[in-house]
Amino acid sequence: MKIEKIHHVAYRCNDARETVLWYNKMLNMDFVLAFAENHVPSTHEPDPYMHVFLDAGDGNVLAFFELPTKPPMGRDPNTPAWVQHIAFKVKDRDELLAFKTHLESNGVDVLGVTDHAVFHSIYFFDPNGHRVELAAPDPDEAALLARLEAVKWDMLDEWSRTKRAPAHAAFAHAKELSGR
Repeated sequence: MKIEKIHHVAYRCNDARETVLWYNKMLNMDFVLAFAENHVPSTHEPDPYMHVFLDAGDGNVLAFFELPTKPPMGRDPNTPAWVQHIAFKVKDRDELLAFKTHLESNGVDVLGVTDHAVFHSIYFFDPNGHRVELAAPDPDEAALLARLEAVKWDMLDEWSRTKRAPAHAAFAHAKELSGR
């Protein structure tokens, strides 16, 4: 028994139409499907909703629920805004920079490019307040991933004991060691 892949990831949105149009314009995602019902199928709760699905590439689907009868959306006040996000992979750094230019030219505030060693990212918020990340692989991704793979359990074990960042992967951010 093994999971094959993510079928879809679902978030709440303020306005389904606005969300579909924004993701289409800003990230070039196609609108693939919509469901609207007056009862929740799993719980049978009488509550109208609109459920929209967007093509996030390579068989990945991003979905949103508009829930007009529920209180306004909120977020966990104890979790920093940078923690909860969805990240999408783009082909390379040139594509990442093209998205950054496109987003900024459409009035979206973009943070980054941030160097995560294995990949490089930009961050921004969608119209619902969800944080979105676009990530491009580093040219040295394969070599870095191999080195990180070798220390992952040691890092996790040390973190579990100390709750302090282990130094096992310090090489990933050491520019002089990685040759960048």
